[in-house]
Amino acid sequence: MATPTSSSGQRGSNYEQDPTAMRNATGYMPIENYGLIGNMRTCALVATDGGLDYMCWPEFDSPSIFCRILDKDKGGYFTISPKKDQNLTTKQQYLPSSNILQTRYLHEDGVLNLVDFFPRPNSKIIAARTQNERVAGAKTNSTLDRATLKKWLVRRVECIRGAVDVDLEVFPAFNYAQDKHTTEIFSPKDSPVKGECPQRVVFKSSSLALELNATIDCGDDPSEECPALFFHKKDEKSSLGEGITTTFHLKEGQAVSFVLRDHAADEERDHEHITTTLINQVQLDTQNFWFNWISKSRYKGRWREVVSRSLMILKLLTYEPTGAIIAAPTFSLPEDFGGVRNWDYRFSWVRDSSFTIYILLRMGFTEEAEAYMNFISDRFRYSRTKEGALPIMFSIRGDTDLSEIELNHLDGYRSSKPVRIGNGAAFHKQLDIYGELMDGIYLYNKFGKPVSYDQWVSVREITDYVCTIWQEDDMSIWEVRGRTQNFVYSKIMLWVAIDRALRLAEKRCFPCPRRMEWLRIRDEIYEDVMQKGYNQEMQCFIQSYEENEVLDSAVLIAPLVFFIAPNDPRFTNTLERILKPPEKGGLTSTGLVYRYNWLKSDDGVGGREGAFSMCTFWLVEALTRAGAYDKKYLVKAINIFENMLSFANHLNMFSEEIARSGEQLGNTPQAFSHLALISAAFNLDRITSGKGGV
Repeated sequence: MATPTSSSGQRGSNYEQDPTAMRNATGYMPIENYGLIGNMRTCALVATDGGLDYMCWPEFDSPSIFCRILDKDKGGYFTISPKKDQNLTTKQQYLPSSNILQTRYLHEDGVLNLVDFFPRPNSKIIAARTQNERVAGAKTNSTLDRATLKKWLVRRVECIRGAVDVDLEVFPAFNYAQDKHTTEIFSPKDSPVKGECPQRVVFKSSSLALELNATIDCGDDPSEECPALFFHKKDEKSSLGEGITTTFHLKEGQAVSFVLRDHAADEERDHEHITTTLINQVQLDTQNFWFNWISKSRYKGRWREVVSRSLMILKLLTYEPTGAIIAAPTFSLPEDFGGVRNWDYRFSWVRDSSFTIYILLRMGFTEEAEAYMNFISDRFRYSRTKEGALPIMFSIRGDTDLSEIELNHLDGYRSSKPVRIGNGAAFHKQLDIYGELMDGIYLYNKFGKPVSYDQWVSVREITDYVCTIWQEDDMSIWEVRGRTQNFVYSKIMLWVAIDRALRLAEKRCFPCPRRMEWLRIRDEIYEDVMQKGYNQEMQCFIQSYEENEVLDSAVLIAPLVFFIAPNDPRFTNTLERILKPPEKGGLTSTGLVYRYNWLKSDDGVGGREGAFSMCTFWLVEALTRAGAYDKKYLVKAINIFENMLSFANHLNMFSEEIARSGEQLGNTPQAFSHLALISAAFNLDRITSGKGGV
């Protein structure tokens, strides 16, 4: 199997030494050169050069306002950085125990800090106001949205040594760079108070208006003049509308804060008056919120820093009003540079349910697990077809209308076309989802709260449905767009569905009139997989009954869901084959695992792809469980895990895939990658410390 290479240029040492080198060469930053900020409604990606190149507004699945990451010319952006003629060293990190992103620019003449965040109120304030509304019988979400959650994007730039000239450019591109907009700069009638910006800017399209405000912190030295800040319109040959620019000079101790928020007409204006004091308080509250949240984590193992960051990322991918968790906050970032595997991941997949619930509960985040369980519970109780089938994915509000559309006017990241929104896999036939769903319900009942009788009735109905369709073919976990097959992964997860229903019935003594039939069919599925899903000549589990010579790393799930013992020779033989390099019939290269050999398996999509981050962490966990019985596998598990961590970006973020060049590929950050990372770290700690079995 030929492993992928970049079709749009190699990643050279210049890109690693200077984060702007690739921007200057191609117009794009490497996918791994971004940090994520958000408020559990929407999010943004900020590059190490200060470019905010991706943001949908006001929610995750809303049309983009900035998406230069998908079209360097038309996408729109919001950049704050030192003047470009300076040679700089750049550092980017999160402030301690928070999702507040800091980008630092160091120069001999001065040092500049750029702090980016979406505000979050102090959790203690939320708790008090929420309790008051509960007493009054009001909805808790309305409290958070109306009284405390400021739907702002805050970008604060401060000089902490010497003096620095700063450039700002804001070029919005409303509705995926399709809608024209007007740009107006308003100046006050009266002379501005010291420390206030004399202008505000309104960008207005046919469906949305955003307002840019600024505050000026003049510093503690009364002899120093305040920074002069004046916005100017700039065309830059955009057919959609004008942007704004400004350049200002900051001396040590001085700062300017920019706030982008919804614009209200003058007669409807109820906006708070933005001051430097208010911005400082909002940042402090946001920092306290994140510190208090991550402090609930139960993970105390050796990889605490990387696990904590993964948990913080998962929280950012949560849509708070419903409890849904999106697969990734981005759309159409390619799985191969210049290729066609470009998908929209801003939705909630049923298959994530068991992994999500397991991680949230084991790590101590019971409120998030309950909110997510409530979201999933409503789906499996009310969203099934009359035959009993469940859609594989939902919008953040629980809808299933996710029509796939190609945005042909956008060039795509490094010319990776087409750019897609929506997802045509929404109504794929993917039978594995019933296993993930049932496992999630079982785990929630075990580690969270007991499920209700009404939920059990739905579980019983779904299990009866599974018993009628388990022999059918499907498109399975990888959402192939070719022919349907009898995928081994799906068969294993259908076994899981019935097994978990039986376990739940026994644990809770729920009425189970078809128990004997469930037992019979569960055993039939097991024998079916062992007979048709295992290639005796290759000595490994294979992708499907039809593709019985194609290896698929999805079968690594088998011991993780207790389908097979991790030391069973059938599974260890499969492990050994997966560990081989692709050119020798395996799926592992440089310690990274591919999903399957796409040269041998026609998935109906075409093109190449990188190694799959989630599958690499699944391999680690499978090796860990086998290592409880054979230490050689435990050594391999630790080595592969540590190796995989080296492919994270500078913020410990993982995208969906890793290219042969080492660059990150696909939508980022991906929830499944981080869920699998946490699970692998948790189980590695358990086995190596002797705290638990498999």
